[in-house]
Amino acid sequence: MSEAKRLFIGLMSGTSVDSIDAALVEFSDNTLRLHGTVGISFEDRTRQKIFDLTRPGANEIDRMGALDKQMGILFARAVNQLLAETGYTASDITAIGSHGQTIRHRPRSAGTPDQFTLQIGDPSTITQLTGITTVADFRRRDMAAGGQGAPLAPTFHKEMFSSSTESRCILNIGGMSNVTYLSKEGNVVGFDTGPGNVLMDAWISSFGSHSFDKSGGWAAEGTVNQELLDKLLSHSFFRMPAPKSTGREDFDLSWVTSAVEQTITPFTPQDVQATLTELTAVTIANALTETCEHGTHIFVCGGGAHNTHLFERLTTLLPQFKLDTTEALNLHPDWVEAVAFAWLAMRTLDRKPGNIPAVTGASNTLILGGVYYA
Repeated sequence: MSEAKRLFIGLMSGTSVDSIDAALVEFSDNTLRLHGTVGISFEDRTRQKIFDLTRPGANEIDRMGALDKQMGILFARAVNQLLAETGYTASDITAIGSHGQTIRHRPRSAGTPDQFTLQIGDPSTITQLTGITTVADFRRRDMAAGGQGAPLAPTFHKEMFSSSTESRCILNIGGMSNVTYLSKEGNVVGFDTGPGNVLMDAWISSFGSHSFDKSGGWAAEGTVNQELLDKLLSHSFFRMPAPKSTGREDFDLSWVTSAVEQTITPFTPQDVQATLTELTAVTIANALTETCEHGTHIFVCGGGAHNTHLFERLTTLLPQFKLDTTEALNLHPDWVEAVAFAWLAMRTLDRKPGNIPAVTGASNTLILGGVYYA
């Protein structure tokens, strides 16, 4: 295949810990064509192992080592399934870009003395089981240069979604939410706004068999508890200036439970769900209002794009903006992140920068990731 027309596979497993997303994409002359996708849900046992490693605990190194290998096997299976379904072979693919599964993220904005970020999903195993060169470990080089290590997708957003006729914002609502503001003058701003689906998923999961609130239906049954919302909004992360990034270390079920226990105003479980949905909506709306010019076109991606109730709340809170999903940009909202890491793998092999210092806070642009050759 010519250098101007290459196939890459992007692998993404985010803070929602719901599935492995794999996307086979062709890049040619700064355009992309999606050839196929696969989403493989995690078994409950695997999800729990991941959750357990996001918090300090006993025997961490052995548990992490075993899960690192297991995740590498699962990523490789996703790739091989994608190849089987699309009819391509390993020799057709230039490289895999694997984000990996984040189990700990301690950026400078977390206020910890030692900053680090850790993603697992052994790239050596992926390469061995697929026969395809794999690029992984994208975040640590940025952090070594004083950056947050996240978000990295804004570099991809800038290349693929910028417009000279309108200012745009790519709003990714995954486990956490992040925004990329692309002004029509060419300026780029990007940062995490706080929780996306992570708290809503955690709360509904604690009440039964549902791992997420489909279409936001359970939240829609409740009423926002203003006292609880005010407690949640008092988190210091929301007042921090960008660059900033966050994760489950800041926002998890124990944090919600603590705030709920201190809330005096009567509430139901559905009211808490409604309040957590409002927290996501309000913090996103505040960030967009402070960052984007009036009339900016917002394009939503990630799992939150399917939450009808959340989308309605955002529409209400942001009347000065137009909201769509990234489907309006010819890329389905479920696959933007996976495609971004396929693109970042291409940047690495081409020895081109994958970060934007104004977004991550790094001292300079950098070639990201380690390459594991087939």
